[in-house]
Amino acid sequence: MPNTLSLMSSLRDVASRINTDAEVDTLLHSLIELACRHGSWDLGSIMSVDISRGDALVIARRDTTLLKKPLADRWELATSPALVALQRNEAVYIRNALETTEFLGYRREAAERGYRTVLVLPMASRDVEGRPMVLVVSARKIVDVPAEHLAFMELVVHLGAIAIERAYRQRAQQAAAEHLRRVVDVQGAMLQEVLAGGSMSTLTEMLADLLDSPVLVIDFCGGELLASRSPRATLDSAAWRTLLDGEAGRQIRSTALGAIERHALRRVRFDLPSGLPLHADVEPLSVDGDTVGALLSFDEREPGDLHTIAIENAKFAMSVQLMRSVIRFRSETRTLTELFLEIVERRWRDERDVIERARRLGLSLAAPTRLLVIDYSRRDDRAFDRSAECHRAASMLAAQHKLLIHPITVGSGLVCLLPDVPTRTAATVTAFARQLCAALTTLLGGEPTLVAGDLFVGLEALANEWDRCWRMIRVARAFGKSGALSVPDLGPLPMLIGAADSSDVRAFISGTIGHIVEYDAQHRASYIETLATYIRHGCRSQACADAMGLHVTTLRYRLARISDLFGIDVETPERRFAVELALQLHNLLDAGHSVGAAAHNAL
Repeated sequence: MPNTLSLMSSLRDVASRINTDAEVDTLLHSLIELACRHGSWDLGSIMSVDISRGDALVIARRDTTLLKKPLADRWELATSPALVALQRNEAVYIRNALETTEFLGYRREAAERGYRTVLVLPMASRDVEGRPMVLVVSARKIVDVPAEHLAFMELVVHLGAIAIERAYRQRAQQAAAEHLRRVVDVQGAMLQEVLAGGSMSTLTEMLADLLDSPVLVIDFCGGELLASRSPRATLDSAAWRTLLDGEAGRQIRSTALGAIERHALRRVRFDLPSGLPLHADVEPLSVDGDTVGALLSFDEREPGDLHTIAIENAKFAMSVQLMRSVIRFRSETRTLTELFLEIVERRWRDERDVIERARRLGLSLAAPTRLLVIDYSRRDDRAFDRSAECHRAASMLAAQHKLLIHPITVGSGLVCLLPDVPTRTAATVTAFARQLCAALTTLLGGEPTLVAGDLFVGLEALANEWDRCWRMIRVARAFGKSGALSVPDLGPLPMLIGAADSSDVRAFISGTIGHIVEYDAQHRASYIETLATYIRHGCRSQACADAMGLHVTTLRYRLARISDLFGIDVETPERRFAVELALQLHNLLDAGHSVGAAAHNAL
């Protein structure tokens, strides 16, 4: 064994040598070479300890034997001192491996390779796979290891651990720099592609390369799902595309939009019909404060700062690209909506000019056409306007039924114009209306109201049909009805509403109960309610008093006051019918007038 002065002099060579090695593999081989040479050991190796597998693996070796023999690279931890050294965090010294009874693997190999003394030292570092390491040296003869020599070996191991950690940091910095360079390059290419008006599919592939993970871009306006490679090794690209084109794609789109709307956690679980759950980071894509798309990244790694920057830049590029789709949709919708409102509000001057403008937009109003009016469920969150999705759903469903339709977004609803075809049956239109109502229910989170009108030809007929359909929707709102409706579904109420719009009927209502309505409004009284309840219970005092929670004497007093103040008598069948009809018409107008006015202004 070398003396202390020689050992101290050797440290400079050790530190200098391992400091020049940048690669971890080269560094490990240099470390075991220096430890053997300066520590006067004959053989040596560095081993990774895989505790989960229960063995130790040789990753660097020094063997000066001229006659090469096949050597064992794996050792069971049960026969190796490596695990003991790591657990105790101290060196394990085997004076004579031929006589050891604790480590039988070394006893067998010592006889084969001709070494005696073994020293195993734990290393305060890990290999590239994160496994702890030990340094093992051995001598062909039995040697004693004094304290200063052991300290020297521990110091060599410590210097090696420092050099290994430095190499890992350098490798990580180089990888980060390379990743940053690649991110910058891809981001620049993406922006150039966006400015050049490139396709969304090309951008999606660039984005997958940028994030180094499978991605999925959802266009809520256009209804497209643009995917890169499959997020599952068990699904090839064709199978993944087929999955997205079916029910799974609709479910993914709905789940992503729901998560954005609820401001849920960014990491979202998608339960596919195949039973294979997927997890993805969901990021909204917005234009002018409206959510127009979503970016899904199927990455299992924890996001870092660079990944976050890449996501933000990707969202910007994708939002700019989606803006074109949004602008095109809004432009087309606005043009059709303006023309439709001009017709139904009867603001046109030259009918032929309006028909020609409609023809240029693809509408033939001079031919028989059917009108469908859909009133959406009320939504307060304007940032999640789903009119584009409803527009797309109507077009896709019409294509499945082989129907030509012209969907027009109007206020808080949708209007569909269906050019008539002689071979089309009423059952086809009814089936389309019901399926469209069901599809929109899923999108809106509530059942809309859909009314199918009759055939019309010309502008005035369209305006009249619109008024009739909207009267039905107004009645449906007032009475809490929804779904695909027709006149029989509402009974005579649409006709009564239509009649109530005339001045004669309004005069009848005013002359019959108008004074009571005005009196109640001015004095905050409830005479009109008392009168309506009394008639509804067949003019039976006790039943009416019980329904209102009054004493029968109090009810009779109120009825007497109504007769004295307003001269209303309901004791004869004729007068009772007149008052009851006035009350019904007043309730219909009062329930639907404000809603109808707001709808006409919005639509």
